[in-house]
Amino acid sequence: MGSNYTLRYVANIVFEAATPLKVGSSDIDMLQDSPIQKDWNELPMVLGTSIAGVLRKEFDATFANDIFGDEDGKKKDNKGSRVIISNALLCDKDMQVIERLMRDKNEFLKIFENLPIREHTKITSKGVADSENSGKFDEEVVYKGTRFKFRMELIADENDEANWNKLLRVINSNIFRLGGGTTKGFGDIKIVRELSSYGVFALDSEEYREKSSSLNTPFSTPFSSDTNESDHYTHYTLNITPDDFFMFGSGFEDDDADMTPVFEQVVDYSTGNLSSAQVLIPASSIKGAVAHRVAFHYNTQMLKEGKDHTQVGEKNKAVKAIFGHKKELAEDKKTELGQKGKLLISDCFKKTKAQTKTFDHVSIDRFTGGGIDGALFQEKTIANDKEPYEIEILLEKSVGEDEVKAFEQALRDITTGMLPLGGATTKGHGVFSGTVLKEGEKL
Repeated sequence: MGSNYTLRYVANIVFEAATPLKVGSSDIDMLQDSPIQKDWNELPMVLGTSIAGVLRKEFDATFANDIFGDEDGKKKDNKGSRVIISNALLCDKDMQVIERLMRDKNEFLKIFENLPIREHTKITSKGVADSENSGKFDEEVVYKGTRFKFRMELIADENDEANWNKLLRVINSNIFRLGGGTTKGFGDIKIVRELSSYGVFALDSEEYREKSSSLNTPFSTPFSSDTNESDHYTHYTLNITPDDFFMFGSGFEDDDADMTPVFEQVVDYSTGNLSSAQVLIPASSIKGAVAHRVAFHYNTQMLKEGKDHTQVGEKNKAVKAIFGHKKELAEDKKTELGQKGKLLISDCFKKTKAQTKTFDHVSIDRFTGGGIDGALFQEKTIANDKEPYEIEILLEKSVGEDEVKAFEQALRDITTGMLPLGGATTKGHGVFSGTVLKEGEKL
């Protein structure tokens, strides 16, 4: 370490999952396609490398190379990272992390033995299930409301206070996401500022050495209460109320129906328990419907201007610009390109107890017009829910004007009932009405 580094900034940071967290372990077991990362006590955790990677991407190359180390490992004067980030461990009900091997878990920690499972189906550009490419898969996620704690240290000189504050501002920002599926509603976190603190020490001081390495050690300086809003995103709020019945499918059945709406519980640290089941509108469902409608409106605009207007799905320019696309060959047939989505949508949870209504159906033989033997099935929907749902959406300002225009029109279609959401929309379900706010103003 260079001789000009004389200080050490150290913070213990608590964050709460504002939406469910998907921190995949890359393993596959007999129960899930994508189980989450777990520590030595089989409790959810987030690897420090995951946090460091997300942090680094938020800065330009000059700052990132100075703080996180040179990305090019072949440089002769290659510098290492000045930031040390620990794994983020689960907080118990007393806001302490468990750093020892446990024989038995208390009732609160047992909550995390069975985590929510999200069922997904890949959708084609025609808006139907992609059955040819193994379209069904599931993901294990961490409950919304779960809290984690990690430590971040910066080896610094006397001029690095601004850089330290820059790191804290990014972690505090409204766009900071952790884990996978961040463009599908997962990974939105909020720093619990009243439980987070930091200190500044001489690099090798006795004071620092006397501080325990435990994440449960408090420091002297509290976090700022200021919220850092990103200047790179436009903020939309979708306020919608169902006209009648709707259902976002859970992928599971119950005693009353073969098809049920998705409910999910939330961790409540004030009670040390899980909440009652809450109605969930998954961001992934909204994203899929909006992407399909964006292509329609963009093609309509291009038709009016006499330009190409036939592309759908990932080949559509507006869909690619907003929702991202997989790697593909560039025009020179050599360079592979790919782009992450520029849209952040948060899952929407509703605390009020919902009423449900079950519909009985029978599949009809298309030739005889009669019922097919054994084809009776039931679907359960959310009913008589006249309270509005508020869905937060962030769109990068770098998206082009034509693409933004198509996106905003798709949002308007949801609020006028022209774009139903959820399942069984061809049966009249999923019609909503409401308003779209853009930076707080009605669109």
